[in-house]
Amino acid sequence: MHDHALAGYPYEACGLMVGHPDRAEVVRFVPCTNVANSARVYTIDPKEHLRAELAAEADGLEIIGVMHSHTHSEAYPSPTDVAQAPDPGWHYLIVTLAREVPEARSFRIDQSAPEGAQIAEEDISTAYWLA
Repeated sequence: MHDHALAGYPYEACGLMVGHPDRAEVVRFVPCTNVANSARVYTIDPKEHLRAELAAEADGLEIIGVMHSHTHSEAYPSPTDVAQAPDPGWHYLIVTLAREVPEARSFRIDQSAPEGAQIAEEDISTAYWLA
């Protein structure tokens, strides 16, 4: 994932994480095109998203999250990231390129809470990162 983030620079890179939702285990990472061509936002190519979804289903898996990079800011969900978060069950992994070495953090984002969007950081295991 960090290689894809670096390859996408100076724009935000993005991709989908496929795995077992009941175990929060990422089986594969699907690099995607950021059709927004932006250093501030990302939009996954809809055709790539559909192909990833169909391939996941064929393997008995699901898309369980999205990865994207922040080119100059910290690995923390921006207001735009929160607004775009489609599923509270997904994992939202952000790779920052703000320093010499990419750093990743993962979050759960739940917009359905009555008190407003809830952002909770989750631990990233080595297996999760290497997916």
